[in-house]
Amino acid sequence: MRYESKSCVATCDSAFAAQVRKESGVAFERCYQCLTCTLGCPVAKYMDYRPNEVIRLVQLGLKKEVLTCSTIWICASCEACFARCPNEINIPHLMDTLHQMTLRHGIRPKETRVAAFHLAFLDPVKRFGRQNEALMSAEHFIRSRDFSLKTLKVAGNLGIGMITKGKIKITPARTGKGAARVRKLFKHTMRGTQP
Repeated sequence: MRYESKSCVATCDSAFAAQVRKESGVAFERCYQCLTCTLGCPVAKYMDYRPNEVIRLVQLGLKKEVLTCSTIWICASCEACFARCPNEINIPHLMDTLHQMTLRHGIRPKETRVAAFHLAFLDPVKRFGRQNEALMSAEHFIRSRDFSLKTLKVAGNLGIGMITKGKIKITPARTGKGAARVRKLFKHTMRGTQP
């Protein structure tokens, strides 16, 4: 099936919609485009597709448009959309599933700093079973490739101050057997994604 918009002609992939439904467990087919999610979204003005439009793109099976849009990375997961949705569609969970699908397909997100933070946040949790702010900050700095003088100054001044005052631990705390359970959970839920 082909879908024609003002800017392009796209190929609809019904298998993509079924895959998203299976992986997310979100019943996005219940969406009837009331726009409540978009009207309540605090970051909708920064998105290339509004939350209701992403749902429609998924419904239509427009895989490329969904996995390359910036919306899935800009979503703040504040759950305002989910709380207001008359059909109780868990849009933040849907967006998170789309993150993982994007990464698994090797698609480089438009919002590289947000994607870098996403990966930097998850990596210490995956490796050690819990978050470590020092590792997360260092990894985000490297992944985002933001080596500007301003960033270096802020990271240096703020980071060193927090480390010297004991607010941030340099070495990660281990959870023992819990770390193995968390790794198993990542393996099961991320289906091959390499954060």
